[in-house]
Amino acid sequence: MNLIDRAKNIIISPEKEWTVIATETPDTGKIITGYVLPLAGAAALASFIGFAFFWGGAFLGSAINWGLYHAIIVIVSAILSVFVSAFVIDALAPSFGSEKNMGRSVQLVAYAFTPVWIGGLLSIIPAIALVGSLFGLYAFYLLYIGLPKLKGTPQDKQVGYFVVSLLVIFAVYMILGVILQRILMPAFGIGYGIPGINISY
Repeated sequence: MNLIDRAKNIIISPEKEWTVIATETPDTGKIITGYVLPLAGAAALASFIGFAFFWGGAFLGSAINWGLYHAIIVIVSAILSVFVSAFVIDALAPSFGSEKNMGRSVQLVAYAFTPVWIGGLLSIIPAIALVGSLFGLYAFYLLYIGLPKLKGTPQDKQVGYFVVSLLVIFAVYMILGVILQRILMPAFGIGYGIPGINISY
């Protein structure tokens, strides 16, 4: 199935699409290069255009550098989010009567995160980028209903598995976010604040 059909189906008819995905043999490399990177790449390009050419505000540094910074964040975060989330979900699987299978976990996360990258396309207009980020809430729903289909999670453990996974994932992302900011902001010579008061993380 091609990227467009998969993205459309997972958003419009997720229950049916998860059933289809469950019949497929997991191929992590193909999922990353053929699905995650194209979608995240499109979102990264939109972010670059939005911040480099249409953004106006009090951030320090050139607009092009801000565009590059956000584009790189989108790409790196996409790859890390898939692997980190899949690792966490897979590590927790036995505790919730679910199948420990990293390939299935990558399938689950990569396809569930589809709305995040599609919503990221709205960052081409920074003023409405926040609206695009709200698309990510639908990703949580996709992740939740995908657990029984791909991980064989029992119904009575589905909520617990979902909640604990999210808590661990959020904690890891907070740490990764700070690390990426501290590495990339100085590299691009950018920061938050006003001239003479440069605030970077």
